[in-house]
Amino acid sequence: MKIEFYKYQGTGNDFILLDNRENIYSGITTKQINFICHRHFGIGADGLMMLNNKDGFDFEMKYFNPDGNEGSMCGNGGRCILKFAAMLGIKKTKYNFRAADGNHEAEIDLNGEVRLKMKDVKGVEYSYTHYILDTGSPHYVKHVADVMQVDVVNEGRSIRNSKDFAEEGINVNFVTTLDDDTIYVRTYERGVEDETLSCGTGVTAAALISAHNDNGFNRVEVKTTGGRLSVEFEKISEKEFKNIWLCGPAEKVYAGEINLKS
Repeated sequence: MKIEFYKYQGTGNDFILLDNRENIYSGITTKQINFICHRHFGIGADGLMMLNNKDGFDFEMKYFNPDGNEGSMCGNGGRCILKFAAMLGIKKTKYNFRAADGNHEAEIDLNGEVRLKMKDVKGVEYSYTHYILDTGSPHYVKHVADVMQVDVVNEGRSIRNSKDFAEEGINVNFVTTLDDDTIYVRTYERGVEDETLSCGTGVTAAALISAHNDNGFNRVEVKTTGGRLSVEFEKISEKEFKNIWLCGPAEKVYAGEINLKS
């Protein structure tokens, strides 16, 4: 089976994108997706997305982790698929698409950056050592003195595979405050089972619990290994946030074809 693919990246988080509006790729197997995402034997990516038709929406985003299993919401992937949709000729001032966690609005600004509206957050679990919240995917957020000194892979894997999270999995974020408006985030992602250069839902989770204003409008600048993002939101309380927008770049890397074995 020959597939035509496109590769995009958002702050170093890279994805394979397939135009599946004619359902020609709906039969791709978990094993084939895992092969496509493999960095040595396939194309290589942090995940694969299909752009599908969806009644009442501009399109549907179907996201798969690199292990081949269907995943939850991906913030960097959401920005990339917006650029992909525009490239395919789906031109809108404001987009409305469907993802695993529900409906999303988005827009592409004059500089080509994508503003993606994330789901509202209505619950945050607090402890002395960390926070847990769901921004489309579940996240564990821990503040550290120097994020560059953290062994993200081993510490993240240990938390992700602990008895509390082993069954469903959780993404683990380590966060350092750089100044009143800026944080640095590094993330161990479930499904990828490694550190990624950036994680959109993780950046969002870290920004929410790092809000510098008590209530009302907040904007947090976020530095990641793969680049810079920003998160704008309205803080209602310590556990509730709405009008959350993840803002940042998304770029096409290249396009090609690959033959898949059955």
